[in-house]
Amino acid sequence: MKKSLIRVSLLVFFFVAISNVADAQKKKRSSTKRGNTSVKKTTKSKTKTKTVTPEAESVAVAAPAKDTTPIKVSDSLPVPKIKKSLRPDEAVDRRDILDRNPLAYEHLRVDDAVYRHKIWREIDAREKVNLPFRYTADENNGNQRFISILMKAIQDGEVTAFSNIDDRFTTPLTLDDVSKVVTGGSIVVKLYDSVGNEIGEKTVQNEVNLDSFYKFQIKEEVIFDKEASRLFWRILGIAPVKKLMTSSGVQIGDQAYPLFWVYYPDLRPIFAKYEVYNGKNYGQRMTWEELFESRMFSGRIIKSTIDNPMDIPISQQPGLKDNGVFQLLEGERLKEKVFNYELDLWSY
Repeated sequence: MKKSLIRVSLLVFFFVAISNVADAQKKKRSSTKRGNTSVKKTTKSKTKTKTVTPEAESVAVAAPAKDTTPIKVSDSLPVPKIKKSLRPDEAVDRRDILDRNPLAYEHLRVDDAVYRHKIWREIDAREKVNLPFRYTADENNGNQRFISILMKAIQDGEVTAFSNIDDRFTTPLTLDDVSKVVTGGSIVVKLYDSVGNEIGEKTVQNEVNLDSFYKFQIKEEVIFDKEASRLFWRILGIAPVKKLMTSSGVQIGDQAYPLFWVYYPDLRPIFAKYEVYNGKNYGQRMTWEELFESRMFSGRIIKSTIDNPMDIPISQQPGLKDNGVFQLLEGERLKEKVFNYELDLWSY
């Protein structure tokens, strides 16, 4: 009896031990599976979303974005914008006068031109006879300075400006090129704080004073036509002149240079719509086209094709380079030589 009880108890103990081992193995497997799935989920989440630390966020917010936008420099010319009058500013009707066009040039045959020379003159607006070139009044068609009229015609695209590399109108300039020539381009200005410390730089457009353009060069050709028995003066080009200056405004020498050339026949229809200031007779004003055709200006000769085989200006000729008085007298001699040629053709 005792032996049978011992055997039953041993069998029960054996079965309980086996069941405990099986349960332990099942739990171990389930725990390993759950651990693997959690690792997989975290790796996937890491690949999908980027974790940003608070330090990185603070750095990203604190660092300002660099401005890579190019600085826009104005390519417009220094032409003052004039408001038009909303009511008639004059007691007379001048609409027909403002729409006038110049007369066409008389045709000159090459075979009839027995005398031809090209002459370059310089007009100084500071002379009394040339003061209308500096008239600064504003009217409906704009500012009345001669340089303003010239620049407005270029700004509106009515005429073409040519480079000063020569005076034969070979290289046209864009509006941006003319703006750089006139204003000198953009300049870099240093910025300072209230204490006086330098905090940076800024690129701005250089300011231009229109009253600084008071000299103009004129290229013209004098022709004697044997059929008409008269002397013709035909202006070919006009150029504003400016002296060389440094960025700080210091003048370099006494020599001036033309900024650009404009073909005069293209300017005639524009000049016919602008009147010249006449302080003696306000009611009888001539147009700028009539002023140039009537030779109502004063200009000294700076170069000509007369007795000039080297094709150099009077200021560079031997014996005249360092003497301004002799240069002026040489110009007067050339003027008198042309005048005497016409007189000598007459017989009484």
